[in-house]
Amino acid sequence: KGFLTSASGEMTYILDTKKENNLIIHIAESLPENLNEPFKAEVKGRPLTEANHTATHLLHQALREVLGTHVEQRGSKVDFDGLRFDFSHFQKVTDEELQAVERKVNERILQQIALKEHRSISMKEAMEAGAMALFGEKYGDKVRMIEFADSKELCGGTHVKNTSDIWYFKIISEGAVASGIRRVEAITREKVKEYFFNLEAQHEKLSVLLKSKDLVKSTEKLQEENAQLKAEVEALKKEKAKGEVQNWKNQFVQSGDKQLLVKKTSLDAASVKDIVFQLKKEIAASVIVILSNAGEKPMITVGVSDDLDGKYHAGNIVKELAKEIQGGGGGNPGFATAGGKNLAGLENAEQKAKGL
Repeated sequence: KGFLTSASGEMTYILDTKKENNLIIHIAESLPENLNEPFKAEVKGRPLTEANHTATHLLHQALREVLGTHVEQRGSKVDFDGLRFDFSHFQKVTDEELQAVERKVNERILQQIALKEHRSISMKEAMEAGAMALFGEKYGDKVRMIEFADSKELCGGTHVKNTSDIWYFKIISEGAVASGIRRVEAITREKVKEYFFNLEAQHEKLSVLLKSKDLVKSTEKLQEENAQLKAEVEALKKEKAKGEVQNWKNQFVQSGDKQLLVKKTSLDAASVKDIVFQLKKEIAASVIVILSNAGEKPMITVGVSDDLDGKYHAGNIVKELAKEIQGGGGGNPGFATAGGKNLAGLENAEQKAKGL
């Protein structure tokens, strides 16, 4: 990638360069005005690409050392933004393994290993020297071997002159891309510096918010306080539900062969469910319809006591009522729930339940 500058000063941005049938092809969005002029070709962004490409070689080597020699490259993408490396492995790479891989790569960066380039050697010589041929690649009789100490690969790409030029290697993600194929994404050089600067900025912001430099201790304290508050809220909900049970018992009305309760509430779904199951047991021949607006979301809960012997089906009732709140749901003959989108529809659902 880079620029072609003509003698007249016109610049053409080159998106990519490829070699096809022994011709060098420069890919651009538009052609220069005069193709017969002399041009100056200037490559841009190569140092980052070199660092990322060399890092894939060191990464490949480290993965084989940490995970096993079954690891083989199954694809890669290298540019100035970062690197992507696909490899054969049949389970998730653990955090500890990733840390070990990252550590090994950075150790080789610190060792300042110089590049040894074998530009045109026979395939046999390269194999005897221990070079790794990449999956899916086709090689001729003469090959180019890139060597950084024990890392030896057949490669036609651009590389740093010394591993220290990579500066630092940081893995940012690992995951599966296909059965038996994992993918590591990583960054080097300036991109790592940006990564660390962003982390530092986030650290400072959190320090201000938490009023502490010890983020771990402060976060643990917040988690403890949050857990305690949740427990207190749950206890209050249960206490409120206990009070509601007796109140709701007094609101049943005789309707034909059953005791009927149709009631609106702002209690949460879990509390409503607990109360409905309790009332089903304690109130004989009962049908219970609870319409809740907890969290500004409409919800309908229907309970039918077991002693009604299937005369009423909670699932069928809730499906009918759910139409009023533009929702759906279901359940069994004894208990069913439905959620919806139309909070105002609870009024119609209440009238419909009484009418049913």
